[in-house]
Amino acid sequence: MEMEMEEGEERERLMYMAKLAEQAERYDDMMICMKKLAQMDVEPTGEERNLLSIAYKTIIGMRRASWRILCAIEQREETEKSERNSKRIKEYKLQIEEEISKISNEILSVIAIHLLPNSNSGESIVFFYKMKGDYYRYLSEFKEGNEKKDAADQALKAYQAATSKAMTELTPAHPIRIGLALNFSVFYYEILKFPERACHMAKQAFDEAIIELNSISEEMYKDSTLIMKLLKDNLTLWTSDISSAGEQSKEINMN
Repeated sequence: MEMEMEEGEERERLMYMAKLAEQAERYDDMMICMKKLAQMDVEPTGEERNLLSIAYKTIIGMRRASWRILCAIEQREETEKSERNSKRIKEYKLQIEEEISKISNEILSVIAIHLLPNSNSGESIVFFYKMKGDYYRYLSEFKEGNEKKDAADQALKAYQAATSKAMTELTPAHPIRIGLALNFSVFYYEILKFPERACHMAKQAFDEAIIELNSISEEMYKDSTLIMKLLKDNLTLWTSDISSAGEQSKEINMN
């Protein structure tokens, strides 16, 4: 009993410090706190899941954005045939890729060892399989050859596992299920290069969700409608082929 009280106090402390770090925009500290909480081998609450997701997604999101900017600069330098600068950019990109790999592999390990084994609710299981798919997707964005194929294969399996569970456990209007469809469709579009499959998945998720929107809570309604807007934005982007001009597909940061 005493140990349970101590664990509860530590869990509460880590949550408070994570929220404090988020307000101070110290996302590395936030990530450390949420990683420690995840390693306590208890099923996280919805709030704990979201804070974990925000911490890692913010940290990795900054690096993914940096990597994309460098790719654009690299293309420009190659056009101008500046070999010296191209080499410098490649070296800098490699540094960022190593950081993305480290962060992704860290959270993937936490998901595999601590989070999925201790998840019992449909929400948690879908959430963490989706998260697993997301981080393998991030790896597949810049990996090459067999490493790219392996990361994409792992992402596909994780998204499929999440979808299978979501179909039986979550209503079509549930924000976690819609968020899964959003990111899975981005994976089909950007990684597997199957635009028709991506559009079909996004449209089906949107159409099914809109029918049942009125049957969910007000809090879920706000989250779901936000994600549905992102689905619609992607459909517009993909069907009009604007992505060829360099626009990025939209994905959900949290559920």
